[in-house]
Amino acid sequence: MSEQDWVLHVDLDQFVAAVEVARRPELAGRPVVVGGAGDPDGRAVVATASYEARAFGVHSGMPLRVARRKCPEAVFLPTDPDAYQAVSDEVMAALRELPAVVEVIGWDEAFLGVATADPEAFAARVREAVLERTGLSCSVGVGDNKLRAKLATGFAKPAGVYRLTRDNWVAVMSDRPVSALWGIGPRTAAKLAGLEVRTVAELARADDAVLAARFGPAMGPYFRRLALGAGETTVSASPWVARSHSRETTFQVDLTDPEEIREQTRVLARRVAREVAADGRDVVRVAVKVRFAPFLTRVRQVALAVPTRDPAELERAVLVALARFDDGRAVRLVGVRADFAVE
Repeated sequence: MSEQDWVLHVDLDQFVAAVEVARRPELAGRPVVVGGAGDPDGRAVVATASYEARAFGVHSGMPLRVARRKCPEAVFLPTDPDAYQAVSDEVMAALRELPAVVEVIGWDEAFLGVATADPEAFAARVREAVLERTGLSCSVGVGDNKLRAKLATGFAKPAGVYRLTRDNWVAVMSDRPVSALWGIGPRTAAKLAGLEVRTVAELARADDAVLAARFGPAMGPYFRRLALGAGETTVSASPWVARSHSRETTFQVDLTDPEEIREQTRVLARRVAREVAADGRDVVRVAVKVRFAPFLTRVRQVALAVPTRDPAELERAVLVALARFDDGRAVRLVGVRADFAVE
């Protein structure tokens, strides 16, 4: 067989939970839930859950209190981003030692651009390299573009290899719900259902004009291209550059005092401003996210007249965004985001 270009998607299996179990071998085989400060009585949500915990219905984004009800015997641990970053760095270093272009897209994910006659054999080399360097297991999706490689990983989990290309796209994906596509979430899926479009095949057959009228001239046709399996084929080794910096806080007791809400927002704005200053780039827009009790989330944005990294100006803009909320309900979460110009 002659060599050809492939895209591989590498995804660490239950990454955060696996890192924690590696640090605490006595937890192997037990349900482990990681999130917030590790307090199941708190208001934080699940960052990740081990496969043992997932068997009880625990999943990312679930409130820790709900996770405890579903799996009372679970071990709850606080998140430790520095530890996860250190392990991630080791994983990516192992991948870069292979004859491939490596594009990091997260702590536990990367695309590889590979020229090979046997992509499954190369995927096996990837899994061996990661296991040998870190002791962690990973799954590898093989595709002829990034979309198919990413989706293939879902079929490969856990600890396997799967190929999804133009040749088997229709057979594998046609009858699956549109939410199975990378880039279509529950809200978009619900809107598509309103158009009587529920499966990948139905979306592939949809009229671009109808989709454009519902989702806009860019996004509507884009969703149809996803259903056809279209995607980028270029894997770039250029370092990932953050498009924004953000911080948020979930309060253990709902806030009702407007001045206290303003002060907590100022604290977040100052933290974000310090990260912006360290990044050395100017901000063009700020946003404030507020989650009202019991669980209504709203976002307000302010575009800056002049791009800046000045902390005082960023804080002023954040407070302007906060003032655009007119809901007097109790607040359970506040977040602040600073967006950089798209380069």
